[in-house]
Amino acid sequence: MGTAPRSLEDGLTSPAAVLWDMDGTLLDSEKLWDIPLNEYAAKLGAELPPETRAAMVGSNIPTTMSLLFGAAGVDPAPEDVREAVAWIDLRMAELFATDLTFRPGAEAALRVVRDSGLPTALVTSTERPLVEIALEVIGRGFFDVVVCGDEVDGKTKPLPEPYLRAARLLGVDPGACVAIEDSPTGTASAVAAGCSVLVVPCEVEVEPGERRVLRESLVGLDMALLRAVLAG
Repeated sequence: MGTAPRSLEDGLTSPAAVLWDMDGTLLDSEKLWDIPLNEYAAKLGAELPPETRAAMVGSNIPTTMSLLFGAAGVDPAPEDVREAVAWIDLRMAELFATDLTFRPGAEAALRVVRDSGLPTALVTSTERPLVEIALEVIGRGFFDVVVCGDEVDGKTKPLPEPYLRAARLLGVDPGACVAIEDSPTGTASAVAAGCSVLVVPCEVEVEPGERRVLRESLVGLDMALLRAVLAG
């Protein structure tokens, strides 16, 4: 299926593509999500427990809304959920437009991968309107394709479809790709798709497991590291 990995001079194999998560991996944006989520919990007359917020990291909108209303002890009607999503999205658009910053080493890591000539994708649970704002900060030219949370027919992370879709769009075998993630949810998605995963935890600890290499930051990322992740 698609492009095979390329053998390089050091005897290891280069990934067929690199698939980047966004929130918490490239951008220090999980802290920004804290703001509207806590604000909306307050509107519901509740506080958002840290463990509930942690469970939201890397997840999809239905899961986040279920956790948010559950923390407030509210059984929402569909219109309540739609109102909450619209309010949080509007607040996040304000924050994305003004307060986005890179995670340590992320911008340099993007340049290393782009300069290598490998195909790349951005694979995020965030929906397209907010991603479009974020791409102004990250740089659109770093990615050949972008897969957003509202573009996978509801099959969002931790299901494998976001990473499978990115691989299909790039014409590569997901088993020959390296995904770069920060959360248990995103890591589970990438592993389920067959990718090897470089995990750089941000807000939530990620346990060791199959087809993953854990690292403290993206500082110093190079092609040798990506080949080693693929090699396992």
